[in-house]
Amino acid sequence: MQVSAIIAAGGAGRRLGNAKPKQLLDIGGGSMLSHSLRAFLDHPRVSEVVLVKPAGPLALLLADLSSTQKLRTVDGGPRRQDSVANGFEAADIRSEVILIHDAARPFVTADLISRTIDAAAEHGAAIAALPSRDTVKRVDGGVIVDTIPRESIYLAQTPQGFRRDVLAAAVRLGREGIEATDEAGLAERAGFRVHVVDGDSGNVKITTEDDLMAARHRTTAATAARQRIGTGYDLHRLVEGRPLVIAGVTIPFDKGPLGHSDGDVACHAATDAILGAAGLGDIGRHFPDSDPKWKGADSLALLADAVRMLGEAGYQVINVDLTVILERPKIKDAIDDMRSRLASAIGVDRDAISIKGKTNEGVDAVGRGEAIAAHAVALVAARSSAIGHRS
Repeated sequence: MQVSAIIAAGGAGRRLGNAKPKQLLDIGGGSMLSHSLRAFLDHPRVSEVVLVKPAGPLALLLADLSSTQKLRTVDGGPRRQDSVANGFEAADIRSEVILIHDAARPFVTADLISRTIDAAAEHGAAIAALPSRDTVKRVDGGVIVDTIPRESIYLAQTPQGFRRDVLAAAVRLGREGIEATDEAGLAERAGFRVHVVDGDSGNVKITTEDDLMAARHRTTAATAARQRIGTGYDLHRLVEGRPLVIAGVTIPFDKGPLGHSDGDVACHAATDAILGAAGLGDIGRHFPDSDPKWKGADSLALLADAVRMLGEAGYQVINVDLTVILERPKIKDAIDDMRSRLASAIGVDRDAISIKGKTNEGVDAVGRGEAIAAHAVALVAARSSAIGHRS
């Protein structure tokens, strides 16, 4: 079954009191529009997403999106129902179910999207809604004239879902001059029964400044919760007849690290930090020195393989900070090249890699020039919360 999703983002959001349309305001890790779009772009059952956009350069709207393969855009209209009608006309004619979602609801879940799709396919029209928890009063002139049983009161959310023929009839009615606050209202006026799907209390609509502040707090806390830190350490004795390889760069010197692979302490420490951040063990578990397969192995390739494992676990690298401890030679002239090679193996921009060279002030085996060591710290994040990763 082909499904299209229309994201209604054509409004100005003036109630928020900001010069910029509210859907373009940052709520942590991107605009609320980008959060809403990602929910549908990433959903496996949504075939395409139609963005009904406000006036303005498209680049400003899409700058913080990580994926636009399924995305098409159309200009909005003077009213919400006009904007949705434009989106409907731009949607793929083969779509059997069409969802409509407000860009100002950036916390919609994949589960709610799926349940709305299923209900729309079965019943023809469906909306997410929450039962009222409060007693509702009808008031006239400041005086209560009626008490409405709260069991019959539901608070509408989005997404709203419709079979194509139902939404076509609703849009046609709107084009003929009937006004409604949402497409469910138009579908009702067109004679269709609209089914209610249990909504989600977290699927809030951002309307006021307080809503915006709460959303920013929520995304900041969620992003922090999905980030993890790992540390790594490696040390090798230095012996004659071995190349000195650090972060994939061969440094001219008369000694090199003794090891089963190329002995690259920077890569080994970074690998351990990345694996450790995701709870995936260490380099010895995945690339044991007892296995002849890894004899003389390029440690950059081992690092890239560790990053692949990290991705399979649902994480990606944000940044890596390395300290290489070596009495001599000095490595400062090679650091830019080292950063570039590590960045390429990890799949991040070079700015996400830091390397410092230190000595051990003549203390212990490293200080006597008999060994080389490295410490690493890696920050990783769940894919949905990662910022600044190079795809």
